[in-house]
Amino acid sequence: MSNRILSLLLPLLLTGCLLSPGKFTSELVLLEDDQFTFSYQGEIQMLALTDLAQMEAKKRTEFTATPCYDDETYEDRECTDDELEKQKTDWEELQAANASRRNREAEQMRAVLGGIDPTDPDAANEFASKLERQRNWKSVEYKGNGLVEVDYSVSGKLINDFTFPVIEQMQTTLPFMTVILRDKGQVRIEAPGYAAQEGGDPMAAMLGGGMGLSALMLAEASEEGEDLSLTAPEGTFRIVTNGRILANNTDEGPSKEGRREVLTWEITPRTKTAPMALIGFE
Repeated sequence: MSNRILSLLLPLLLTGCLLSPGKFTSELVLLEDDQFTFSYQGEIQMLALTDLAQMEAKKRTEFTATPCYDDETYEDRECTDDELEKQKTDWEELQAANASRRNREAEQMRAVLGGIDPTDPDAANEFASKLERQRNWKSVEYKGNGLVEVDYSVSGKLINDFTFPVIEQMQTTLPFMTVILRDKGQVRIEAPGYAAQEGGDPMAAMLGGGMGLSALMLAEASEEGEDLSLTAPEGTFRIVTNGRILANNTDEGPSKEGRREVLTWEITPRTKTAPMALIGFE
């Protein structure tokens, strides 16, 4: 893994951006008397963990001398023994400093991820095991290359704010979807994990969802001749309610299913605006 990718990953881990939806179907049902059901079926990716582990293993670990030049003609010349020794000493010091920094960063990463080392080839499998033992995860199947196929569903009385996903021992997780309860019977729904942030700022995109991070990591890996297999969010998110829709940012507005109204967002790798809705109940 390049030093730049590692340095990018650490702050992103601290904001919970390592998790991203893959192909999915998700639905939130909000009914009167605070009844709700939320479901998510599809992929969750811990971004490129297998590839990152392989990149870490491929790091150059042997010293290679750099050319020496004539001070007057600037032409290549054979390096002296002293110059070669100085180059090797400088390289060894740099390697030691880099190793020390990577160890510190790895400890910070493991702390944020509840003990998971993202450069460990078995990290995504360990993540899948964490999900499998949590309630409401009906099935969890590790598909390889950081992809986990899940079936999550929860129903009950919505008396507190709700966030998905919440992962055991992970300090922070960028929410795929949040439900915020307001006064006067209003409920605000946002799904920041289903889209990158609007605008061209790369850091804003990374903080807003997995797609921006995927793009930046792909560009970095391409410069180094690496091939990262990353999955962008792609699927459908629906809100079904018998409340009053006060605001939403769907393309076509609500449709009807019996006495209930339905908001639908089709999520593609080109989706820029995160789904949002405000629903009121008497």
